Amino acid sequence: MTSRWTEKLLGAVITLQRGFDLPERERSVGEVPIVSSSGITGYHSSAKVSPPGVVTGRYGTLGEVFYIDTDFWPLNTTLWVKDFKDNDPRYVSYLLRSLNLGHQNSAGAVPGLNRIALHMLSVRVPSRSLQELIAGILSGYEDLIENNTRRIKILEQMARMLYREWFVNFRFPGHEKVKMVKSELGLAPEGWSVGALSDAIILQRGFDLPKHQRLEGGIPIYAATGIIGTQSIAKVKAPGVVTGRSGSLGSVSLVLKDFWPLNTVLWVKEFKRSSAAQVYFLLKELKLGGLNSGAAVPTLNRNDVHELPTILPPASLLEKFEGHAMPLLRLKETLMVKNENLRATRDLLLPKLVSGEISIDPVPTLEKEAATV
Repeated sequence: MTSRWTEKLLGAVITLQRGFDLPERERSVGEVPIVSSSGITGYHSSAKVSPPGVVTGRYGTLGEVFYIDTDFWPLNTTLWVKDFKDNDPRYVSYLLRSLNLGHQNSAGAVPGLNRIALHMLSVRVPSRSLQELIAGILSGYEDLIENNTRRIKILEQMARMLYREWFVNFRFPGHEKVKMVKSELGLAPEGWSVGALSDAIILQRGFDLPKHQRLEGGIPIYAATGIIGTQSIAKVKAPGVVTGRSGSLGSVSLVLKDFWPLNTVLWVKEFKRSSAAQVYFLLKELKLGGLNSGAAVPTLNRNDVHELPTILPPASLLEKFEGHAMPLLRLKETLMVKNENLRATRDLLLPKLVSGEISIDPVPTLEKEAATV
């Protein structure tokens, strides 16, 4: 059985409507998501639209499409689907994603979408049953991604709670038998010492790597904002810890495979009296974004970081922490890689399924089969 595809104007498939004004001063505390052109940006006490909802940016951020399954308030910077005209809402969200709405900009200085112009776009749509099948396939990927994302967050929280319990609250294994004594940083376990961060780690500026010298490969390139590409050659062996040096400050990454740190980051060249997992959380706790020493461009001076006071735990406890925390963080990394692969597969399938380039037919139900006997 082959499902029928038809060529239509987008306005015959859905009706897009401009969102509603809601100034900050008129917002009240609630659980209704406020959806802007960049997604959920706040919450309000009342809703304007019932689910299911599909929203895209009208001004500002263009190209993103959001599927909303609760009551919501679409802001006036968005367009939302007022009428699905008996089309599957989830499928409609994928259809709009496939249209590259970010390239439909009709404004000058400020990017904007004209809903009337969008209604005139020509699209191919299949039968409702095939729409539901396509939406089911694609949403299956998104459900897996969302589930993995929740697990990633939980694993990070578990490891961080363990760090805080041992090294901030000093409730480490056997703490009941350890006396608390005064130190320069307040009460600390007896046998622990206080020193500068340079006693625990040595930070090093990353390496230059112009774009024209990069060779595609499996080695992640770390900038101040995180991974920005790959390279065929590594500069640093894993595990490593990286934080922003110039531009974007405050983020800290634990790197579990060999990598190339760019010159916009600082990386831990030596773990002296520390371990990778412990330093990852230690640098997060230090909130390095507040140590900006630059002028026009935010900059982190490694000498300033090295001088920060810190408590130095015994090596045996660091080793024990690594044994507990690192498996959690490695599982987190595995799930992050899985999500990257799932997103890549979904993004590859989406335009092919929505356009009909990949042909699939709904599985006949028992009722339909009986009707043909």
